[in-house]
Amino acid sequence: MTAGTAGTAGTAGAAGAAARSGTAGAGAAGDEGREMHALVERLYPLCRSITGDGVRRTLDIVGESVPLRVREVPTGTPVLDWTVPKEWNVRDAYVKDASGRRVVDFAASNLHVVGYSVPVSATMTLAELRPHLHTLPEQPGLVPYRTSYYAETWGFCLAENTLAALPEGRYEVRIDATLADGHLTYGEHVVPGRTSEEVLVSCHVCHPSLANDNLAGIAVATRLARRLAGTDPHYTYRFLFAPGTIGAITWLALNRERAGLIRHGLVLACAGDRGHLTYKRSRRGDAAVDRAAAHVLRASGRPHEIVDFSPYGYDERQFCSPGFDLPVGCLTRTPYAGYPEYHTSADDPGFVTPEAMTDTLEACWEITRVLEGDRRHLNLSPYGEPQLGRRGLYGSLGGRSDTKQAQMAMLWVLNLSGGDHGLLDIAERSGLPFHVVADAARDLRAAGLLKELA
Repeated sequence: MTAGTAGTAGTAGAAGAAARSGTAGAGAAGDEGREMHALVERLYPLCRSITGDGVRRTLDIVGESVPLRVREVPTGTPVLDWTVPKEWNVRDAYVKDASGRRVVDFAASNLHVVGYSVPVSATMTLAELRPHLHTLPEQPGLVPYRTSYYAETWGFCLAENTLAALPEGRYEVRIDATLADGHLTYGEHVVPGRTSEEVLVSCHVCHPSLANDNLAGIAVATRLARRLAGTDPHYTYRFLFAPGTIGAITWLALNRERAGLIRHGLVLACAGDRGHLTYKRSRRGDAAVDRAAAHVLRASGRPHEIVDFSPYGYDERQFCSPGFDLPVGCLTRTPYAGYPEYHTSADDPGFVTPEAMTDTLEACWEITRVLEGDRRHLNLSPYGEPQLGRRGLYGSLGGRSDTKQAQMAMLWVLNLSGGDHGLLDIAERSGLPFHVVADAARDLRAAGLLKELA
């Protein structure tokens, strides 16, 4: 995950998000949406970072829903051009005024401590303390999220309003933390398929109390894995729950050969706000997952945006680095830094909704349905148009609300099934929804007019 600040100033919290256009969801979220939101609420208080016990506890909780293989990679391990850093854990942190009152308190919000702050215990004047205090003057009521992963320093984050109210005087400063040799931790869940070729679904687990930029993606990925269980998929689905940037780099370094099995991939982030869905293409730009995502979003009628790849954002930039060049895109709602609540205390469980997470989940599911169903076929009666009526194919469509679409789909599938077009190709060229094309192919196979190719 790239570092960044909140977007342009605006109304914070869920009310501000609701005012934006492109709101998600039609109808109630249902049980899945409520369960995803409950998972967000449960994970929200944990203090996560790129290493440490918060990541382990997060993976423990996710592991209650889907079994995880957890990997611990020691500090100092070379991973591509990087090295696994020291492990950071924080127990308590505060700034106390002269009366002993905690004016900044880690126990109230883990955002108050700059991530990876070194231990400190001192008394200092406000002037001496100020260089270590971080606020958002343009959003004076919010606490920002800041980190210092690779430079040993320390700091606190607080609301600008709180800072403005601090009187001159001496303050007790305490960060009870450890920064020492340890491990980087990530988890994997695998849904076995009929082939060893893989679909990668990745989300980052390194942010502290940020509901949309972190936890909603975890919740959607977990629920998608549960949906896939027992479906006997064609592809093997690998779900990666890893710290941003260094976690993906570590996984790639330890899985160079396995990375070659990845045929499609999605990075999930910012999956629960009320903005419309945004898909960022892979570096290739025309990978099957890029086309599948574009087709699903277009055919569904959802408000959405499709953007080209750039080497900035979430871990798609690691998977799409030129040495790997994997076909991995990124699915979000409002992209990073695109909403005022981004990387602030306003990104709380009230900012994400069950309906939005359900909509994101459905989009992911529909994309997997396209990837699973995209097969090439051979027309077994290619000379002239075969007579569909005497095979009962037209009659079988009677009473369907999409009878005309289904008839056209049969004709398109027959015409383009010379072995060199997949069903997604046909859906794109015909302008028909993929599921209608796939249903037509199924019926034509059953009638002996079509043969699925390996």
